Amino acid sequence: MTSFIYLASQSPRRAQLLDQLGVRHEPLLATAEEDSEALEAERPGELPAAYVERVTRAKLAAARRRWQARGLAAAPILVADTTVAIGRRILGKPASGADAQAMLAALSGRTHRVMTAVAVAAGRRTLFALNVSRVAFTDIAAADIAAYIASREPFGKAGAYAIQGRAAAWIQRIDGSYTGIMGLPLYDTARLLRLAGLSF
Repeated sequence: MTSFIYLASQSPRRAQLLDQLGVRHEPLLATAEEDSEALEAERPGELPAAYVERVTRAKLAAARRRWQARGLAAAPILVADTTVAIGRRILGKPASGADAQAMLAALSGRTHRVMTAVAVAAGRRTLFALNVSRVAFTDIAAADIAAYIASREPFGKAGAYAIQGRAAAWIQRIDGSYTGIMGLPLYDTARLLRLAGLSF
């Protein structure tokens, strides 16, 4: 049994959620030479579930290479990726205020899906889970969208919002995993980590 994992994610929310589980973790972050953003580029016609799985597996492959190149001690490696989808349309991280405004306007008054894929490297094995939740937004006034964008909270977030932030005021209901919507579904993550031999 191992006692810690490597977390190959810059997300402070994922680190906090692992802390909530009592999982010890060490960062395994990309260097400036790695083009991490390129891994998240969409491919024409790609469906949201296929996209988030492909990106997550690519992130894990990159993290494995990083671990090997650095000669680190053996331990499971965890990566995750979250995307927001309306039908076949993928809503990634907004590139600008206008981009965030368009995403939030599209989400207003509708139900969308939040997909978080989790992958764990356990020796040569890859353990994988896909969590899908549904989130219903109320109608959002244009002024409220503008104020939210001005807070800078939408940036760096798939779908231009964070459920644990101000946008929670717009959520009428969720069907699924609250922590999955945050970026790391704890039930699925705990199951994968136990399969990987982690004790926590």
